[in-house]
Amino acid sequence: MEHDRHAGPGYSPQREAYLKRLKRIEGQVRGIHRMVEEDVYCIDVLTQVAAATKALHAVSLGLVEDHLRHCVAEAAVQAEAEGRTELIDEKVAEATAALGRLLR
Repeated sequence: MEHDRHAGPGYSPQREAYLKRLKRIEGQVRGIHRMVEEDVYCIDVLTQVAAATKALHAVSLGLVEDHLRHCVAEAAVQAEAEGRTELIDEKVAEATAALGRLLR
């Protein structure tokens, strides 16, 4: 997974917010682990798994949005300056591949 090394990732301005959300998700997963250890009713465990999955999807969608807003937009500016439209195609292909992995 290559990206422009001189510019930070598109999520950098929201880095702390992402870390905070991921910490909450980590806590949810630990809670699920504890529920399984304690033989909690399967439907209750599944409800918590669904909540953690939804939270991870929200993080994923935010990262995709940040990629589009920052990396693809930056590639468009660079492509225009250099006359190289393939730069945009590369970033869009990255985003499309990432979305494909999320939807599997």
